[in-house]
Amino acid sequence: MIENLPFSALRVFESAARHLSFKRAAEELFITPAAVSQQIKTLEHQLGIKLFNRHSRGLSLTEEAKVGLPMLTEGFEKLVDSVHRIRGANEDATLTVWMAPSFAAKWLIPRLHRFYEACPGIDLNITASRNLIDSNTSKKTIPAENFKRDNVDIAIRFGKGDYPGCRVDKLFSVNAIPLCSPRLLKGKHPLRSPEDLRFHTLLHDDTRYEGRPDWATWLKAAAVDNVDSTHGVHFNHVNLALTAAVEGQGVVLSINALASEDIAAGRLVIPFDIGLPLEYAYYLITLEEVTDHPNTAAFREWLIEEARQEEESN
Repeated sequence: MIENLPFSALRVFESAARHLSFKRAAEELFITPAAVSQQIKTLEHQLGIKLFNRHSRGLSLTEEAKVGLPMLTEGFEKLVDSVHRIRGANEDATLTVWMAPSFAAKWLIPRLHRFYEACPGIDLNITASRNLIDSNTSKKTIPAENFKRDNVDIAIRFGKGDYPGCRVDKLFSVNAIPLCSPRLLKGKHPLRSPEDLRFHTLLHDDTRYEGRPDWATWLKAAAVDNVDSTHGVHFNHVNLALTAAVEGQGVVLSINALASEDIAAGRLVIPFDIGLPLEYAYYLITLEEVTDHPNTAAFREWLIEEARQEEESN
């Protein structure tokens, strides 16, 4: 019977049992809570036992599940470690670099040609995911075991820098700044001071992550009280909000690093020199055991140098 058990269901059970939450397991495995529930039901049916006790306030493991969980967790840890070692044994392995989609599109990709020119023999696998942003809806850290599980060599994350089991390098701090098309500096109501925002549409980036800047905080820091911070157009992704600003549809509040290419190209301007320093920053994260691998080290050194130049230009 053991050989007929679905591997995926065992993986889902191990994650759900570790978190005592179907929702947290779904976030970790990038599937839906409904899929987690179905996998658990399938496994319980095949084993002929109940694995979880459902309560109004959450889940608890049955005695049978408690007995099997430690060895199952150990087995998965050994499996992912073995796969990671196999990959690491190949000096020419492709580097897998994981980051938020906004950072990939707005900061990394415009600079990536310089890495290929410097290191033409290294191939990259760029994976973009919002789960790398510190968020109330996802884990606060990227534990080392998650790197191994997903075969991630390097991650770039917007957060507080607390990532156990990993080497962490701060890339750069960021500020929240207002941005608009140069066209809004002219016309009937040109943007000359923060008070002029009352004549313009506020563009909101409502991407869900902890540490996200908002208009209410910026307007308070700028001592502006005649502008309604809630009005305007709301977007669920920073790229959409920045595109709307480029098109002259309003003024967006965004992180300076994400708009650096648009600013350099003249598509966006900073109408007021009032930045809001953020507690969070961008960090480069690698597993301790692969930090000195030649390919990893080459990408890490290149990225840190690009970040240094970014900070010097601000």
